[in-house]
Amino acid sequence: MKNKQYTNSKVYLIGSGIASLASAVYLEKDAHIPAENIIILEKDQIAGGALDGAGDPEKGFVVRGGRMHEKHYECYWELLSHIPSLEDPEVSVRDESFEFNERFVSNGQARLLKDGKKVDVSSYGLSLAQEADLLKLTFVTEASLGNKRIEDWFDETFFETNFWYIWTTMFAFQRWSSLAEMRRYMKRFIHLVDGLYRLGGVMRTKYNQYDSVVRPIRRYLEAKGVTFEMGKEVIDIDFDLNEEKKTATALHMKDGQTITLGEEDHVFFTNGSITDSTDNGTWSTPAKLKGIEESGSWKLWKIITEKDPAFGNPSPFCDNIDLQKWYSFTATLHDDTFHDYMENFSGNVDGTGGLVTMTDSNWLMSIVIARQPHFPNQPKDVKIFWGYGLYPDREGNFIKKKMSECTGAEMLEELYYHLKIQDLMAPITKAGKVNCIPVAMPFIDSLFMPRTLGDRPDVIPKGATNFAFLGQFAEAPKDCVFTVEYSVRTAQMAVYGLFDTDKEVHPMYDSAHNSRYLLAALKAISR
Repeated sequence: MKNKQYTNSKVYLIGSGIASLASAVYLEKDAHIPAENIIILEKDQIAGGALDGAGDPEKGFVVRGGRMHEKHYECYWELLSHIPSLEDPEVSVRDESFEFNERFVSNGQARLLKDGKKVDVSSYGLSLAQEADLLKLTFVTEASLGNKRIEDWFDETFFETNFWYIWTTMFAFQRWSSLAEMRRYMKRFIHLVDGLYRLGGVMRTKYNQYDSVVRPIRRYLEAKGVTFEMGKEVIDIDFDLNEEKKTATALHMKDGQTITLGEEDHVFFTNGSITDSTDNGTWSTPAKLKGIEESGSWKLWKIITEKDPAFGNPSPFCDNIDLQKWYSFTATLHDDTFHDYMENFSGNVDGTGGLVTMTDSNWLMSIVIARQPHFPNQPKDVKIFWGYGLYPDREGNFIKKKMSECTGAEMLEELYYHLKIQDLMAPITKAGKVNCIPVAMPFIDSLFMPRTLGDRPDVIPKGATNFAFLGQFAEAPKDCVFTVEYSVRTAQMAVYGLFDTDKEVHPMYDSAHNSRYLLAALKAISR
């Protein structure tokens, strides 16, 4: 039963990632909840969840990762059409982003490297049997796949093809990832398959996603009167549960405070987080691998699932850190040498190339050179780039240590070895003109872990009267996790499902039933 009058309703949002931020926008704009009654409770001191970016030229910049965008994120772009951009209140974040991507079009010309040289990716390198396996995957039902892994479906040589190297590094799928999630990606992004080898159709924001998306949304919400309570960790939620109804009744805070929920109050919980428990290293120290004990959302989700099976099952997503983790790094250079070399080598001006993957790297290392500046406070004479490795427990090819044990300096040295530019970069390193900050992310691939129906709870569980689950670990049928679109979709589902608005959740872009895209994809995989 939807509520009708909300002037006395308070809504508590646990977590401040894009799902919560979007929910706050819709609650105020569409459900007409008074902005001062919307309270965001965040364990950390910074909002934004996985949409991050921080630092300065002296200490070094850090982006733990970046969410790729494309133009058919219907929920996400609609949300950002209401948000004034960081630098021009007359221009929305959506319009700023679209204009930026008209000027800097993705067309990667050095997508895969081997032995420091470009690999010809005009063919995906699939056999007829592998092409058939890919097609078959898009036509079987998701339910029939259960918790199968990708490696259960394809033969061993599939994992040596150009297609797999492009796929695994672009989306961060592992061979042991969920086959059902790969199927969703195939169906959801079939319109991108033709240009996948050059990152065609991939969009980016003007700056890092914290400055381009999170800061503008927070500014918009705070101007309306929404409250951000930082350093506030929820450690338990009380529920009144019976066969017909499930009602959240109280929030217990780490500082001892209890928030009792009134009859008209609501709570939205972002259960699970891919950036929980992350740790930054330094130029001279490795990042530390943390776990569930240092997390907020994983611990809370585990506690409440003991109360009702309808709240999902976090274990498949968080109990296998060694299969879910990878490490990233951000380099800050007070020098143009590296960027000039990569522009000449790749043929891509910064911001147009996207991922460059070293296929012969034991760590399966990739880098991205974003359009400079990537931060509003980044001076012209400072350049940054980002990289990551999917196999951090393997010993490096040059640095004879696991990536997880490496300092920022060692990660860069391994990269220079693969690019054959150690001698070129040695003077820059010696002059102290470069910094590199490694990041350990224990849960970054958790959303791709094999799972079964019900492990992700419904956004609004059956019988729920005043609460919803948000984000990557709530179930949005057919859509793809590890995307901002998925998180914003769950926000729409929560707000429009619990409150009486005249709005409906935006339909998902359906390219899988478009014959033009299907034919193009068929041609592409058989090249």
